[in-house]
Amino acid sequence: MKAINVYLNFDGNCLEAMTFYAKCLGAELTSHSFADIPGGAPPGSEGRTMHACVSKGPLAIMASDTMPGMPFMPGNNFSISIAPDSKEETDQLFAALIAGGQIVMPLGDQFWGAYFGMLKDRFGIHWMLNCETPRS
Repeated sequence: MKAINVYLNFDGNCLEAMTFYAKCLGAELTSHSFADIPGGAPPGSEGRTMHACVSKGPLAIMASDTMPGMPFMPGNNFSISIAPDSKEETDQLFAALIAGGQIVMPLGDQFWGAYFGMLKDRFGIHWMLNCETPRS
């Protein structure tokens, strides 16, 4: 297996969300709109994102907008889990991602030996941050 990626769908605000994630994670963003399709975009999709990727090293989050009129249910069927290297990095990521969102579980030391917290960002996406900590 080469990689496992998270693929997100949005209803017209994919580029805004992926730009936000790239900034929070200090990552690179690439994107293509439906307007980039040779021969023209399907009607009503010209301003939507066909594919976007936020990448940092070997890690990637990919996404696209749905086609206009398609059913859309934001963020209730997955979470993105990040394993930061330190508590400081965990705090920084949590603070960046929570902007305009809500805390599901505050960051704190957990019984399984991790500094852990959960949040739902302003786009309805659920995140889990799990930083392994030395056991005493």
